[in-house]
Amino acid sequence: MPPQEMIVGDNWLAIIVAAIAFYAIGFLIYGAVFSKLWMELSGYTQEQLKPHTWKMAVSPLMPILTAIGLAIILKMCGVTNLATGLVVTFQIWFFLILSTRLYSFVYSPERPGLLIMDSIHLLLGFLAAGAVISAWP
Repeated sequence: MPPQEMIVGDNWLAIIVAAIAFYAIGFLIYGAVFSKLWMELSGYTQEQLKPHTWKMAVSPLMPILTAIGLAIILKMCGVTNLATGLVVTFQIWFFLILSTRLYSFVYSPERPGLLIMDSIHLLLGFLAAGAVISAWP
């Protein structure tokens, strides 16, 4: 068996679709629907963000790594159906992602609304990616 199949199986198409779904959810939340709210909650202006626009080139890497990681974990857990995949993915989000995200809120002057917005984005993104990976034939 090739090394990549031992890690995530032969479901690279599911991983790519899962990453695209996660990325699309982020685009909808932060770009299309709630961009003004995010700017208000974050406390930044367009001028303050301009020097950081280069970072957007790195943004596709995050959902790709997330989808690969989810595929590895779901495979290791023996997930073979959507319902179990969603339960495991929710647990990953709740116990690892949300708890890690709370560090920025607790140890910085971050507004509660930004924590909520980011947490919803991560929850929906993880569930979408987990659903794609666990339900893919």
